[in-house]
Amino acid sequence: MIRKGLDAVDERLGTNRFVRAAVNKVFPDHWSFLFGEIALYSFITLVLTGTYLAFFFSPSSRDVVYDGSYAPLRGVHMTEAYRSTVRLSFDVRAGLVFRQMHHWAALVFLGAIVLHLARVFFTGAFRKPREINWIIGVSMLILAMVNGFFGYSLPDDLLSGTGLRIMYSVALAVPVMGTWFAFLLFGGEFPAGDITSRLFVLHILIVPVLLGGLMGLHLAVVWRQKHTQFARPGHTETNVVGSPLWPTYAARSIGLFCGLFGVVALLGGVAQINPIWLYGPFEPSSVTTAAQPDWYMGWLEGALRLGPAWRPTVAGYPISELFWPAVLLPGLTFLLLYAWPFLEAALTRDHAFHQLLDRPRDRPLRTAVGAGVVAFYLVLFVAGSQDLIAQYGGLSVPTVTLWLRVLLVVLPVAVAAATGRICHDLRAADRLHDMQAEARAELSSAPAPEGPQAGVETGWS
Repeated sequence: MIRKGLDAVDERLGTNRFVRAAVNKVFPDHWSFLFGEIALYSFITLVLTGTYLAFFFSPSSRDVVYDGSYAPLRGVHMTEAYRSTVRLSFDVRAGLVFRQMHHWAALVFLGAIVLHLARVFFTGAFRKPREINWIIGVSMLILAMVNGFFGYSLPDDLLSGTGLRIMYSVALAVPVMGTWFAFLLFGGEFPAGDITSRLFVLHILIVPVLLGGLMGLHLAVVWRQKHTQFARPGHTETNVVGSPLWPTYAARSIGLFCGLFGVVALLGGVAQINPIWLYGPFEPSSVTTAAQPDWYMGWLEGALRLGPAWRPTVAGYPISELFWPAVLLPGLTFLLLYAWPFLEAALTRDHAFHQLLDRPRDRPLRTAVGAGVVAFYLVLFVAGSQDLIAQYGGLSVPTVTLWLRVLLVVLPVAVAAATGRICHDLRAADRLHDMQAEARAELSSAPAPEGPQAGVETGWS
């Protein structure tokens, strides 16, 4: 019966040919290719857990009095958004587990995207013909960061309210249109009552749909262009060597999803994160001490803390001191990320198609620049905890700030120089090793062995 049904579908749609081609699709076996899958499965976990949470969360700024099971907050005035989140954490079955799973999955999702982009950058997988997928990946990173910030701003606790206060100030710092932009987003002067409901719609509907669409487009482009692979015996510019989709790769991928979901569930059950009941509801006149955002926003927090207090006037218009670290720096960051494939192609005059990946050591300049940039943003990330470093180190905040500003200039240059030197030394060692291997091969007259190939797909489009 099943076969007759499938034959009937194939007779009308011609699906059998596509299915046969799909199950024979070959995927590289290198472990670094798993970062993209981890991002995909983290997104699926976010959708599943977020759907459950949406049934119980109320994005309302209406003032209410808490009377739930968490005794320390009973009788306290708060917004409905905060009360529904506390109720979800203490009174809804498995609510706290799902809340924490959702938060941990968001952290893993952003981490996997960053690692995936780093792998693509350092191996040159962004080169022609894959510039489109690089642009899609950078866009996904931006959307994921923005949606993560929207998500942990929804509960309206003291920590998230502090973050929204910073967001409002940054919006005001946009030249010329900042005031209009801030009022459009928040619905009025901070604290505005409409912001929670607007963030809720953005967080659960608009941005996830955009992310899902970009993921589908990304996978479609990968499917069409086929995967890149590292240069090894039997790996050429015209084939893909690896495991077929069915059954090998499918079994491995399903196992990865189950493992990832299990780890996130374990973290959600045993590792506390964002305990909003300890922070209390947001009050515009209050600010929590030692406020730290999620890790993917840490570099922006650090940039705000290290940014210079410059407030120049240009054409009679004052430029806010927040403009440099919170508007200009992120703008340049993502603009350079978008433009990098085209900048490198122009500088190296390399406009050829590339199907084989580079080893980072074989591109010393690119690797050195990438390592220096990573060091730059790591210093900014550490600067986001500048007050805690001063507190636990017995130092003054101005002293820590000064040293971090010095590191922000010195460390990236030192890391880039050291990385470039290491790459050159490794290439010299490789050349020496190759010469020795050729000499031994000539003496023994033995052909170079080739490794086993589980599957080969040929015919680049």
